[in-house]
Amino acid sequence: MATIVVMPQLGNSVESCIIVEWTVAEGDAVSLDQTLCSIETDKSTMEVPSTAEGTVLKLLWEEGDEVPVKDPLIIVGAPGEDISGLVPGGEGASESAEAAAAPGQAAAAPEQAAPAFATERATGAVSPRARALAASSGVDASAIAEGSGPHGRVIERDVAAAIAAGPTLTSAARAAGVSAAEGTGIGGRVSVADANRAPEASAPAAVPAPAAPAADFPGASTSSPLKGVRKVVAKRMMESLTSTAQLTLNTSANAAGILAMRKKVKNADEALGLNKITLNDLVCFAVSRTLLKYPVFNAHLEDGVLTEFEQVHLGFACDTPRGLLVPVIRSAQSLGLKAFSDEAKRLAGGAIDGTLPPDYLGGGTFTVSNIGSFGIETFTPVINLPQTAILGVGAITPRPALAPDGTVGVEQRLNLSLTIDHQVIDGADGARFLRDLVAAIENIDVTVLA
Repeated sequence: MATIVVMPQLGNSVESCIIVEWTVAEGDAVSLDQTLCSIETDKSTMEVPSTAEGTVLKLLWEEGDEVPVKDPLIIVGAPGEDISGLVPGGEGASESAEAAAAPGQAAAAPEQAAPAFATERATGAVSPRARALAASSGVDASAIAEGSGPHGRVIERDVAAAIAAGPTLTSAARAAGVSAAEGTGIGGRVSVADANRAPEASAPAAVPAPAAPAADFPGASTSSPLKGVRKVVAKRMMESLTSTAQLTLNTSANAAGILAMRKKVKNADEALGLNKITLNDLVCFAVSRTLLKYPVFNAHLEDGVLTEFEQVHLGFACDTPRGLLVPVIRSAQSLGLKAFSDEAKRLAGGAIDGTLPPDYLGGGTFTVSNIGSFGIETFTPVINLPQTAILGVGAITPRPALAPDGTVGVEQRLNLSLTIDHQVIDGADGARFLRDLVAAIENIDVTVLA
């Protein structure tokens, strides 16, 4: 009997995956655990193994398609087996129904129902990510008749489509039950003031302007939609900038301490396993300790609710062939320097080669972005929602410094840029955090021992 292989569930936060490349074709024989295709989530790339053996009778998706998790992926069975009843739009199911309805014919023995596709009637279920987006955008997720997720589940992209299709409500308007075709608030949001707004008279039809000549762009060009990690990053960055009150504070720290520490561990006995500790490891280690003093920085802000975390789950931006990923060091505050560095190397390696499980790429409480190796001195990092702050680390640059005896010398300074969500963090709090972080970096030898 033919078997349907479904898209696996890859972590609790993953709702769909994009098929990058099929490694089998229809008619191929497959064995158990044989790789069927490579897939890409918003966080990583991995391979899908077969959960059945036999002949590939049908590939249900094309390369580049986005497939909800637990939806049918391929059909495997015996060569020549009839699978029309398993394929969406197949004739098998309708023919069976007609035969059962024909008078005078004996009822056929009931067969096991084929696994349902995501197009069957909605169950009313809403994914956590879809629910969060709906709440922040003033959309009633329960009003979406049918989702595109498994068994009609409403997922994030369904809410995004609903947002694009109509106006969004402010939180006050949503609470008051206001309804209007269009709003006058920021970004076209429907506000309470729109409740009693008289409908405006229809404006006369505008006279269409003469069509402008097509722009001339010499040379060849290519156009392609954003997809995969790039598409997700673009969406999240826009959501971050439009839903938070971001303020960036800049300062610098005397880098003499971490440079000396880096030199010391690099030249240490290899048996100690300290040689690969980097400057970024030292900075991130100092961040993990400083965050313990400032719970509001180690927090999430969602739907007006601030959640502060006891454990520091430190994310660090990682440049990969597929785009920006943010691996997360779990309970970073409990790790010693060597264990901290080893975990950072493991996570970064997995993110770069695409083998890191998705659950290690989410759930961070604070993020560090270091692009100092490119010579960038200062920049404005964008908060990684739903976090409340992010630290940007720039290059170490020489700066003039006044010595106690009045002479002018040169000092190596590490540039730091802290972006905070001004909704919950004041500028003075950001300044205090940077002050203590600078002290932890400048006295890294003591920070490591604390």
